[in-house]
Amino acid sequence: MPLRSLACLLVVVATLQVANAAVTRTVQCPDGVHTASNAVCCPLFTVVDDLQESLFDGGECGEETHESLRLTFHDAIGFSPALARQHKFGGGGADGSIMTFDAIETAFHANGGIDEIVNVQKPFVTKHNMTAGDFIQLAGAVGFSNCAGAPRLEYLHGRPPAVAPSPDLLVPEPFDSVSKILARFADAGFAPDEVVALLASHSVAAADHVDPSIPGTPFDSTASSFDSQVFIEVQLRGTLFPGTSGNQGEVESPLHGEIRLQSDHDIARDSRTACEWQSFVDNQAKLQSAFKAAMSKLAILGHNRHDLVDCSEVIPIPPPPNTRPHIPAGLSNRDIEQACRNKPFPILPVDPGPATSVAPVPPS
Repeated sequence: MPLRSLACLLVVVATLQVANAAVTRTVQCPDGVHTASNAVCCPLFTVVDDLQESLFDGGECGEETHESLRLTFHDAIGFSPALARQHKFGGGGADGSIMTFDAIETAFHANGGIDEIVNVQKPFVTKHNMTAGDFIQLAGAVGFSNCAGAPRLEYLHGRPPAVAPSPDLLVPEPFDSVSKILARFADAGFAPDEVVALLASHSVAAADHVDPSIPGTPFDSTASSFDSQVFIEVQLRGTLFPGTSGNQGEVESPLHGEIRLQSDHDIARDSRTACEWQSFVDNQAKLQSAFKAAMSKLAILGHNRHDLVDCSEVIPIPPPPNTRPHIPAGLSNRDIEQACRNKPFPILPVDPGPATSVAPVPPS
């Protein structure tokens, strides 16, 4: 090799090594245990430990995890560029306004019951001297990391305090039409495929107030696992109400103990979203990556990511998946209501045994 070419090669290698060192550089945190990509992230390890021990019952994917994840959405979706273009305040997005101005926002109809997790989280915000916007997103990501099969969510730090409450009517309702829901999300910057991805959160969720007679009723049969069961079970023919009938935003479900939202039912069967819904049924890797990407976008609505610090390393690594896609016992593949016109619904194994009955999520 000519000397000049060799010299050029050595310069390139050296440059890459320096660049790589810059990318991977870490700082030692004052606790002597953790390292971080930025010193700003170091205090967050203590917050995470406190959350796991004092809020999430030692690291469970239970009620407080479900409610904390719900709170990340209800805070962030209060963001409307369409209102801003009308010279109105369109909300600050993921700014913590739902906690800072909780007397106003928790009274919105779509935020029914969310005052409970707001009141639980408030003392943590004060204790750790964080902005409400940062804390809500951190708590959601930490709690979610306790769910088997979950992706490790991104966490960016540095949201300023909220300056005003979000306007009402920005949080979609379960009785809204698919067109209205997609339009609301489009205003916030989300495509239909991203809307479907965000609904994967219902894999680790339960309803307390859709039917108040049966609090803690899950949306699928594996409420402590982030998996595709919600996409399978919402596609099954509904035959019963788990509690009372006639509740706004509820339609029949296929299983005793499982509740189904009208919006989930309709989105699973709408021509604009049905094939994307079906695509998650037997593709855990896609489910994980799509949900993580959509949540990364949601968590910084109203902010410029370049103004924030990436502290994702403080989020615990979730446990691996512990379920497989299946038809619950007592039902069969014939109970699937095919909606995607482009591809048949996957043939799934059927659990043996008596008909499945889903237990409620116990209170924390």
